[in-house]
Formats: sequence, C-alpha cells, structure tokens
Amino acid sequence: MRQRRGEGHDGYPEFAAARAGQLYRSACLLTGGDTHLAEDLVQETLGRVYVRWGRISRVGNPAGYAQTVLTRTFLAHRRRHSSHRERATEVLPDVPGPDADGDAPLRLTLLDALGRLSAKDRAVVVLRYWEDRSIEETAAVMNTSSAAVRTRCVRALARLRLLLGDALGEYARP
Repeated sequence: MRQRRGEGHDGYPEFAAARAGQLYRSACLLTGGDTHLAEDLVQETLGRVYVRWGRISRVGNPAGYAQTVLTRTFLAHRRRHSSHRERATEVLPDVPGPDADGDAPLRLTLLDALGRLSAKDRAVVVLRYWEDRSIEETAAVMNTSSAAVRTRCVRALARLRLLLGDALGEYARP
C-alpha cells in the first residue's frame, strides 16, 4: 500500500529547520567555501531525507543519517564533475559586517586550505574534526575501511600543515 502525500512525514519540517544550518556549515567546509554548491547539496540532502523520512524518523539518529547523505552527495558530485573545476568568482559573496568578531581572515585562510585538499581528504577532515565523528563512523559514511580513514587523516592533516605553515599564528588572538 502506497503512502498518500504528506503521510509519514510528521516531524520532518521541524527536523529540516533544526538541521539545515548545521548541514549548510558542513557543506560549506566540504565545498571549500562554495556557498552556492553548499546550498545545492543541502537542498538535495534534505530532499533525499524527505523521501525516506517515514523510515529515517524511526531510526535512532536521523541527524547522522542526514550528514551521511550530505557527505555521499558531495562525493558523488565531485566524481561527476571532477574535470569541471570552474568557479564563478574567487570572492566570497558574504562580506562580514562591522560587528564581525574579527576571525574572518582565519576562516578564509582555513577555507582556502580546505579547498586545496582532494574531495575525499576534505570529507575526512570535515567528518572527523568538524562533525567529531569516530574513525569507524567516518569509514561507514565514506564506504571505506577504518585503515583508509586513518591514512587519509594523516595525509590530509600533513597537507593542511604544509599549506598553512605559520599562517595560523598571525591570526591567533593574543
């Protein structure tokens, strides 16, 4: 028996409203600051979650499921568009206002460094250190082994250290 439109989606609007911001922040990190692609990824993720909400809402961690969908959607997008790396502009569209907390240069430096990592390395860094997931959880999201995640973490962090060098020290607050 097919569900009628609207059935089985109780709680979805609240879930989407509560998680959209976190998904967007993760997507911005995954895309290296490409806000337009991040919005597209979040929209596609929320659409996929909506389609399966009846089952997902009964699972113990729908937020984790949504984050997994986001990461897999990002990696699939990178595979499909790996030869197409055109960006409309190098300037981020959002300019911090006068009340900004002053860490914009640090954020831009980190986003630039993340953007220089491969898609899988970026995904590992975001999942492990932004989402604070375990190695096993990260491996499950990325459909790979725990050993591959460990190796990718070490290499990605080494690459970030090489890219950032002493640049972070100049942004540290006294």
